Amino acid sequence: MSEELYIHIKDIMAKPVTIAKSAPITDALDKMLDENIDPLIVTDNGTVVGTISRQAIAETIGKKRNATIPPTKIHVANTVEGEFTAAYPDQGIEILPTLLQHAKIVVVFDEDHKLIGQVSYGDLLKVVQPSKQVKEILEPASTINVEERVVHLRRRMMDEDIARFLVTDENGAPIGIVTETDVARAMVAFREVVEGKYQDHRIRNLLVRDIMSAPLISVNASMPVGEVIDTMLTKKISSLPITDGNGHIAGIVTRTSLIQAL
Repeated sequence: MSEELYIHIKDIMAKPVTIAKSAPITDALDKMLDENIDPLIVTDNGTVVGTISRQAIAETIGKKRNATIPPTKIHVANTVEGEFTAAYPDQGIEILPTLLQHAKIVVVFDEDHKLIGQVSYGDLLKVVQPSKQVKEILEPASTINVEERVVHLRRRMMDEDIARFLVTDENGAPIGIVTETDVARAMVAFREVVEGKYQDHRIRNLLVRDIMSAPLISVNASMPVGEVIDTMLTKKISSLPITDGNGHIAGIVTRTSLIQAL
């Protein structure tokens, strides 16, 4: 590849989005939603100490021992994930697919180890796209019934390591989607409005239908990969259900499956 066509990390990296480890996790979640980024880079006096994700926030707030603690009183430091993936601006972007398969974000440091940027799935997919067809990069679509309890949804997410479920009605037809983002938002809202002594009972009455995103956005498997990526970036979603020629769900494309296909 000639030098003028060679793309470096500095050419595609974005401004880093950070949160102080002393901040409440509610501020971290608000910033994630406002900036459409997950995870956030966590800093302590300007030094990167890890990341915080929506999934980690949902798990922290959902723990019984935190039931009596208002979410605004739980700090990022209690939820930070200390391991993170880093790179340097003059490295080529060919290293990014491998790095992003192990982390949702790559932290970019200068030669003095100062934070200067970040690269997410979206940043890379804007400039490099898989050459495969949509049907070749599908992931299986996991489903959950609309009347299932959120506590059971959370348990399946953790036990099965699944970040999203298609929501089905009583006839098995897909009607929406529920993600770790929906769970994080719901857990924060729940803890803020329900008193601690009532939480154990009330949370068991919270259903998937109460927190899911609907209507379901899906596209046909015949759509070019580039258009699938454009749809995901435009609508600011991390996954897109794919239908077959009969209108049935054939699978789901995620940012992770797109990165793995590069």
